[in-house]
Amino acid sequence: MEGVWQLWKKQEKRCAICKKLIKKKDIQVDHDHKTGKVRGLLCLTCNMGIGYLKESIDNLLSAIKYLERNT
Repeated sequence: MEGVWQLWKKQEKRCAICKKLIKKKDIQVDHDHKTGKVRGLLCLTCNMGIGYLKESIDNLLSAIKYLERNT
């Protein structure tokens, strides 16, 4: 758990994606489900977003294009 707190401080106590401040109790440890390697610390919303999009870069890029077309 010590590594998590060090990473949290390194990320300036912010989500690695949206940069929102995250409290210790709300930290989501994001990891690659294939390798188990920790990628970073996220807020719940960003962690769920990656999960719902199946950790797929193609799905994430498609979502970006969708938002660009429809904004």
